[in-house]
This record gives sequence, structure tokens and C-alpha cells, in this order.
Amino acid sequence: MSNTEMLFPATIAGSLPKPAWLAETHKLWPQWRAEGAELDAAKRDATLVWLKLQEDAGLDIIGDGEMSRQHFVHGFVENVAGIDRANKVEIGIRDNRYKAMVPRVVGKLELKERAHPWEAGFLRAHTKKKIKFTLPGPMTIMDTVSDQYYGDRVKTAFAFAELLNQEARALQAEGVDVIQFDEPAFNAYTRQAADWGIDALHRAIDGLTCTTAVHICYGYGIQANIEWKRMLGSEWRQYEDFFPALAKSRIDQVSLECINSRVPPNLMALLEGKQVMVGVIDVATDTIETPEQILATIETALQFVPKDKLLPASNCGLAPLDRDVAYAKLQALGAGARLAREKFG
Repeated sequence: MSNTEMLFPATIAGSLPKPAWLAETHKLWPQWRAEGAELDAAKRDATLVWLKLQEDAGLDIIGDGEMSRQHFVHGFVENVAGIDRANKVEIGIRDNRYKAMVPRVVGKLELKERAHPWEAGFLRAHTKKKIKFTLPGPMTIMDTVSDQYYGDRVKTAFAFAELLNQEARALQAEGVDVIQFDEPAFNAYTRQAADWGIDALHRAIDGLTCTTAVHICYGYGIQANIEWKRMLGSEWRQYEDFFPALAKSRIDQVSLECINSRVPPNLMALLEGKQVMVGVIDVATDTIETPEQILATIETALQFVPKDKLLPASNCGLAPLDRDVAYAKLQALGAGARLAREKFG
């Protein structure tokens, strides 16, 4: 972040709740309410609604809320050749944290067409603010499909990284300022994240000159994740295993959970030199944070992150939340960032 840019630019991790007229609500993998041209129009309308609401809430880096995707991983996978989506199988994902019905990799992976052919251009045409576009990270995609072709988890992840790179380059050409890769799998496979997960991310960002980010959370506020967190003890130290490697990486921004988490705040110091997206909005509760609470979380983070490298954000996506709750949380995020600017600017 240059000295001429605003301090504490507020942003979201990615997903936002889909309006009831677009899809089922409160679900991570909702069914669409329409099809064909009517569905395409509804996706655009929903994107415009959340774009305006993010601006009204005072956010500084705007996303599409993932309105055009049923799921943060499978929204990318559905445009990939070599995948059988009709005959899904049940596997344990995120180190067997929970079971999921997933597509099978049955042949060489190739992008049949653009995974996101219109979303970034549409976003760019309708806001003057910086825009961020989210993609699933290669390790997380690999962990959310059943490989029956490559026979090796690393090879599968790198095959997806190649396709992500193709899509990311196209997104950059459409005016995207920040491309973020979502890697919740890093917190499930911490040693592998350091050993080869970051290398796979490097393949995904090859040739990019825009800002690159990796979002690493403890998951949506769904029951399986809440129960998993209860088993993690009084301190969540997963980040400790791979933050030093991320600090040496070519990724520009790294996100982490902070508010209402048990992540020791001093782990942020392991990201020296990076821009840090600090989670100041809890996505696992309907309780609306106050701007003062958000300011307090920012103040905690400032003990370990320089003020010109701190971006207040949400802990994770807000997709499963009630729409009004999500918007109120965005308003609090914008107001909390303003308070921090007033105090530290």
C-alpha cells in the first residue's frame, strides 16, 4: 500500500448471502430459483444489489459477493473438462473434518471456457472503487474433488493451479485490482501448505501484476466448523506452521481470523512484510459487531501489523447468514474502519 492510499481499506472475505429471489437462503450450496436467461439476469441483479450495499456500508474494496456461484469451489469446477459432476462420490474433506458429495476427476483437467466470463467486467463497469475477485485455491479445490485420474494430490493441485492462472490472467485484463485465492485447506493440512501448497499458489499467480491475496480461515459459521473449533483447545496455532513460509512468498496479502477466535494475535508478526487482512467480523454469529469493537480488534492487530499494511475484513464469507444481518455487519465494518482512520490517520 502506497503512502497516498487510504489507511485501513475495508473489504470482505468473499461471499455474501444470496437474495431469496435468486437462490435458497442460509445454505452453502443453494438451488437456483430460475434457469436460463432469467437466472443470468437474476445473478446480475443480485450482484448490483450487493455492490451498492457494500458501497453504502463504506467498504473500500468491492467484490461480487459470489452471486453467480452456487459454491465457492464448485463455481469454478463446473467449467472444467475432465470432471464428472453427474456421478458424485462421498469423501472426507479438510482432513476428514466432514463428509461431502463431490465430483470426480476422470481425465486431463482443462478449462472448457472462462470460469467467470462476465462477472469481473460487470463489476468493473459499475463501480469506481477497487474491485476484488475471489477464486478457490489449488489445494482447496484438490481437497474438494475425488481424484481418479492423476493419482497424486500434489499433481492434481498443480493441474488446477494451471487453470486458475489462466482465469486469473483474464480477470486481471478485465480490470480486477485484487485477485484472492481461498485456501481453507491450509488450516487442515498445515505442513503440506508450507511444503507445496504455497508453490501451487505461486503457479496460480504467475504473470500477475495486480495485488494477489490468500484467504485462510477456519471456515464458514456452519455447525461442522463450529464443532471442529471446539476441539482445537484454548489456542488455535495452525497459522504458525505456514505463516513463516507465506511471509517469504510472492503473495501480497494474507487473511486470518481474529475477532472471537482463539488465534494468538502475536502470530500476525510472522507475516512481516505482508499486507494483512485482519478478520474483524465474526461470521459464526448473528450478533452485530459495534464499530468500537472493530476498532478494538484493529488496535490489537496494530501491535503486530504496521498500520499501512492492515486491511479490516470479515473472518470468512457471509453466505449462510441472513441478508439483513450480513448488511448490518458490513455497515459496522465500514464504520469501524473509519474510526480507526480517525484515531490513527
